[in-house]
Amino acid sequence: MDEFDFETLAIHAGEDADPATGALRQPLHMATTFKLPKFGVKLFDALMMDSARPPFAYTRWGNPTLRALEDRLAALEGAEAAVVTASGMAAVSALLLTLLSSGDHVIASEVCYAGSVELLGQHLPRFGIEVSLVDTSDLNQVRAALRPNTKLLYVETPANPILRIADIAALSNIAHGAGALLAVDSTWAGPGLQKPLALGSDFVLHSLTKYLNGHGDALGGVVLGPTKNIQRIRKEMLVHLGGALSPFNAWLITRGLITLPIRMQRHCENALRVARFLEGHPKVARVVYPGLESHPHHALATRQMADFGGMLTFRLKGGLGSAITLAEKIKLFSYATSLGHAHSLLFYYPTDMYIDAMPFYTEAQKRHIREWTGDGILRASIGLENPDDLIRDLDQALRARTFKGWIGPLAYRIMKNMPDLERSTNDGG
Repeated sequence: MDEFDFETLAIHAGEDADPATGALRQPLHMATTFKLPKFGVKLFDALMMDSARPPFAYTRWGNPTLRALEDRLAALEGAEAAVVTASGMAAVSALLLTLLSSGDHVIASEVCYAGSVELLGQHLPRFGIEVSLVDTSDLNQVRAALRPNTKLLYVETPANPILRIADIAALSNIAHGAGALLAVDSTWAGPGLQKPLALGSDFVLHSLTKYLNGHGDALGGVVLGPTKNIQRIRKEMLVHLGGALSPFNAWLITRGLITLPIRMQRHCENALRVARFLEGHPKVARVVYPGLESHPHHALATRQMADFGGMLTFRLKGGLGSAITLAEKIKLFSYATSLGHAHSLLFYYPTDMYIDAMPFYTEAQKRHIREWTGDGILRASIGLENPDDLIRDLDQALRARTFKGWIGPLAYRIMKNMPDLERSTNDGG
C-alpha cells in the first residue's frame, strides 16, 4: 500500500475484510494456540522464526490480530517490519538486550523516560554493558562519548519530560560513521509527526499506550526496523523475556490508529494554543514547547517534525506551593501521569526526586538538566477538549491563592517519601 497517504494507511494498512464473514474490522483472535498443518522440516524451520512470516502456532510468537497491528505500524513508519510487545518498556528492553552484550558500549539520552534511563543507568552495567548517558541534543557530547566498542546510539526525541529535541539525521551520520546503530524512541511525536527511519535511524520505538492507542485503555509497545533484525528480536527477546502483547490490546490499539491523523492534528493545535497562553501568563516562569520560538531547538523541530506534538512543560513562579495549588484547583485537567489521552493530563516533577536522586548522573549533568527544570516542572499532555475551555481552566487555577505555610512542606515530605512507583511507572506502557 505504498501508494497511499498516511491518513489512508492509518485506516486500511494490514486489515482486509474478513474472508469468512465480510466484516470490515479485523476479528479479535484471543486464541493462544493454533492448529498446525502437517509436520515437515519446512514447517519446523518456519516456526523457529527463520521465516519472516511464520505460520501461527502460539501467540507469544505471533497471532493474526497482532500481525495486523504490526503490518499497519510498519506501513505508517515506512519500516520493513515490526514486532509488538506488552508495553513500551518491553520494547525498549527487547531491543537493548538483543543488540547489546557484555563488553559492548551504548550511548544514550541522559534524559528520557525514567524506566528507560534507569534500565540504562542502573541495570545494563550489571551485565557488563558500558553505558554513557549524554545530552544527545549536543552533537559534540555524542562524538566525544564514542568508543571503539560503541554498538548503539539510543535517543529519545522529543525527550520525556523536558522536551529536548535531538537531530536524528546528524546522529545517524555520527553513529554509522562509528560502525554503530541508531535507535530512536519517537513516542512523543508518533509516525504522523516524525519519521526517524527516513532520517537515517535503524530502529524506531513507541509506547503504543500513548498517542498511537489514544484512548488510555491498553498497554503496548513496538520496535520497527529491518526484517532480519526485527525477526531476531522476536525470536530471542520477545520469546525469552515473554513480553507478548495481548490480542485484545492489539485490537484496541489498531482501532485507535484509525483516528491517529485527526487526533494528532487536534493535539498539536490545542497544545500550541495552551503554550502561547501560558507563556504570557504572569504566574508562569517558563514554558517549554517545540512550537514556540522560545524553545532552544525550535528551528530543528521545525525542520525535523511535521508538527510539534501535544506535550509541553512549564515552571511556575512560587515553586512547589503554586504547583500544589494548581493541582488542587484544576477542574478539566486531570492530575495524572501518562500522556496521549483524549483527556488533558497534568503532573508535577520535583527535580530533586526525578533528577537529583538518580545515582548515575554526575553533578555536572544534574546542573545542566536543572537549566531546563529548575526546582520542578509541570508536564501537561494536552487533550482533545475545546482549547478555550482548557485555557480557562488553567487560568482560574493559576490565579487561585497559593498554598503557603505548613501545607507546602508537608506535601513535599509526603511526595519525597512516596515509593518509586510514580517515577518509574508514570509512562511505563
